[in-house]
Amino acid sequence: MVNILAACGAGVNSSHQIKNALETELSKRGYQVKCDAVMVKDINKNMIDHYDIFAPISSTSLGFDIDIPVVDCGPILYRIPAMAEPVYKKMEETIKSLNK
Repeated sequence: MVNILAACGAGVNSSHQIKNALETELSKRGYQVKCDAVMVKDINKNMIDHYDIFAPISSTSLGFDIDIPVVDCGPILYRIPAMAEPVYKKMEETIKSLNK
């Protein structure tokens, strides 16, 4: 199981859309993923260390080093396949690099 943390400003809409899109698309591609959605302001070092991949809506400075791979997932929200597909491919490459 690959654990992904999705984050946006409010933790309500965009991060949940990213969560649902990643879980749906990556499961279709044969990956076992679990994605949680949170507000960026609620993320701390202890929280992020429990995940394999960080999937923010955009590049985000959290005030500490992120020791897990980061995949910017904002383009998924446009719901345009040509924009989302590169994000899914990057996520697949990242999952494969984890050797899980």
